Amino acid sequence: MTLILNDEIVERAKEYALDKNLSISSLVESYLQSLTMERKYDNFEISPFVKSMSTGSSISEDIRPKSEYSEYLIKKYK
Repeated sequence: MTLILNDEIVERAKEYALDKNLSISSLVESYLQSLTMERKYDNFEISPFVKSMSTGSSISEDIRPKSEYSEYLIKKYK
């Protein structure tokens, strides 16, 4: 099996993986797993980060993942 990927995306993924102490292989494997696993919920929403990985587009700078996740948890456990 051969994967052909955009060099710029690969470099950004390497930086991301290094920052998260992951290998590129585990990063790609996790992404593919998330795409192919059965969904428990019909209204499952893919995060902007994952969408950007699949399309190669950049993430909007107004997205604040940590604070958005905190807000999500606050709503969930009210």
